[in-house]
Amino acid sequence: MRKVKNIETYKSVEPAVVTIGTFDGVHIGHQKIIKRLINTGHQEGLKSVILTFFPHPRMVLQKDANIKLINTIEERHDILDALGLDYLMIKKFTQDFSRISAEDFVKDILVDKINAKKVIIGYDHRFGRNRNADINDLKVFGKTYGFEVEEISAQDINDVSVSSTKIRKALDNGDITKANAFLGYNFMLSGVVSKGKGLGKQLNFPTANLKINEDYKIIPKRGSYIVQTRIDGQTVFGMMNIGINPTVNGSKQSIEVHFFDFNKDLYDDTLKIEFLQRLRDEEKFDSVEALTEQLQKDKTTALDYISKHHVE
Repeated sequence: MRKVKNIETYKSVEPAVVTIGTFDGVHIGHQKIIKRLINTGHQEGLKSVILTFFPHPRMVLQKDANIKLINTIEERHDILDALGLDYLMIKKFTQDFSRISAEDFVKDILVDKINAKKVIIGYDHRFGRNRNADINDLKVFGKTYGFEVEEISAQDINDVSVSSTKIRKALDNGDITKANAFLGYNFMLSGVVSKGKGLGKQLNFPTANLKINEDYKIIPKRGSYIVQTRIDGQTVFGMMNIGINPTVNGSKQSIEVHFFDFNKDLYDDTLKIEFLQRLRDEEKFDSVEALTEQLQKDKTTALDYISKHHVE
């Protein structure tokens, strides 16, 4: 799959079938639409294209909006690539772009840049300045500019919106099992391993401190989780703690991972950590010894889970 980060300098010579949206999470509802897009491309000899906007429009239009997204743009790229999409095209969303007319958007972006011959879009999709154009307007533009419009039903749209809401709520509640079921894959955090306080090493549970650079990325509820990642081509399991380390009077949230049977310097490495199961809530223990004892219990529970589920 090709990712086009700067659509302003791009012009396709290949005819395309396009859908438009944020597709945050690329969950099972989204995947239904994306597979339809890809299959249409194969059947009609068109390149499959998703046109998305970044930053999220609400980040630009509602400066105080507290938006947390399920995926970073890089995570979204990797998931779409695995599904078999041909192109992910990213249009930078700005105040100026929000003011362009519906016809200018269609002509300048869909036709001139992407070479759209077919657009698959939701029945309730609105676009252009003040979002004043709808699917009927798009069909009229299609006749003018030579592309077909295929409508996504209300039921399919409802599947998408309900799933996104449920995923965010599940992550806020720490319900990884439910979130993963709606996503159709394991929720992940991607970040760079940075220097921590070294508390884990003192407890004989050395950890990799994960720094998430994207402040819009949703972080699951504080607590401990069973996780996995790929390092040097191998699957490595571990347990992650999200929290403030209250037992040692911590005050700043950190994300730390202890990997099982693994000993390698990971500083400055970028890791993609997948969540498998929640272990427990964050607790303040009476002593460091009590914390260490609980960590050992957590490890036993995690290893038992991994063994039973043959996780890969």
